[in-house]
Amino acid sequence: MARLGVRLDPNPQFTSEDSIDLAVLAERKGYEMVWAPEGGWRDSPTQLAAYAMATKRVKLGTGILPVFSRTPTLMAMTASSLDMISGHRFALGLGVGHRGMAEDGHGVAFEKPMTRMRETVEIVRRLLKGETVAYKGKVFDVKRGSLGYPQSFPVPIYIAALGPQMLEVAGEVADGVLMNWASPSSIGEALTHLEVGATRAGRRVQDIDVGCYIRTAVVSDVESVRGPLKQQILRYAGMEYYRNFFAKTGFADEVQAIGRYLREGKTEKALESISEEMQRGLAVFGDAEYCKGEIEKRRRLGVKMPVVAPFAVGDAKGSYKRTVEAFGG
Repeated sequence: MARLGVRLDPNPQFTSEDSIDLAVLAERKGYEMVWAPEGGWRDSPTQLAAYAMATKRVKLGTGILPVFSRTPTLMAMTASSLDMISGHRFALGLGVGHRGMAEDGHGVAFEKPMTRMRETVEIVRRLLKGETVAYKGKVFDVKRGSLGYPQSFPVPIYIAALGPQMLEVAGEVADGVLMNWASPSSIGEALTHLEVGATRAGRRVQDIDVGCYIRTAVVSDVESVRGPLKQQILRYAGMEYYRNFFAKTGFADEVQAIGRYLREGKTEKALESISEEMQRGLAVFGDAEYCKGEIEKRRRLGVKMPVVAPFAVGDAKGSYKRTVEAFGG
C-alpha cells in the first residue's frame, strides 16, 4: 500500500470507544499513521495514548500541538512519554495555532510565532538527546532543562505550515511538514518554499517528509456533503491564517464575501458565498474510486503522505468509518 495517513478529529459526537475503534480500523486497513489534532476541548496526547494501547503497528502523531500552549520542556516530556508508550511509533507534530486560541483561550500573548517555533524545535531536540539544556533565545530563557535520560529512538518532528515563512522554517529545521486544506493548485508553490528553507539550511528537500490533510468524504450522494463541508470551510475562514491562505490559494473573492457577510451577521449568506470551485479545490468527495483518484493526484504533485481527513456527513461515526474503509487493504 502506498503511504497514507488518517486524521481522527476529536468529534464531540464520538465516545472514547468510537475513536479507538476508528484508530484500530485504520491500522487494520494498512494506514501508515494516525494523526490526532487538538480541538473540541480534547488534547491530542491523551487521545494518542489510548490509541497506542489499542494498536501495535500504526504510527501516531500529534497533529498538532500548539507551541503557545506548552513549554518546550513539556513538549519534550510528552514526546518521550508517547514514544515509550507506543513502542517508538510516535511523531511530534507542532504548529503555532491561532491568535484567538492563544490569547483568549490560554491567556498567552501571540508574539514571534516563527521564532517561537524555531526555538521550540531546537530545545525539544536537545532535550530528547539527553542534554541538560541552557538556552537563551529571543523567546525562551531555559536555565537547566533536562529529561534526565536520552531517548533510545529519535522522535521525528513535523511542523504544520500554511504560508511561505513557516514552510521555509519547516524546510530548515523539521523532519516533515504537515499541510492543511491545500488545493492541487497550491501544492507546487508550497513545495518550492519548503525547498528554499532546506537549501538555506544546507539540507536536501528530498529528506523532508511531506504530509497533507485532505478533507475527504466517501458518499453516494454528493449533495449531502455540501452543508457539512461549507460549515467546516466557514469555521476555518474565521481564523486569520486560514483566511489569508484561502485568499492566496485562489479564493479571494469567496473570502472577501464571507468576511463581509460575517461582519454583517449574515451567516447563511456567508455559507452561500462558498463556491462549488472552492469546495472542490479544498476537499475530496464522491464515490470511492473518485476519491482515490483525487488522493493520488495530490500524491503525484509531491505529497509524500496524503492524510485522509474524514468529516461527518450525517451519522458521524458511520461517515468516518465509510471513508476510512474506502482506502487501504
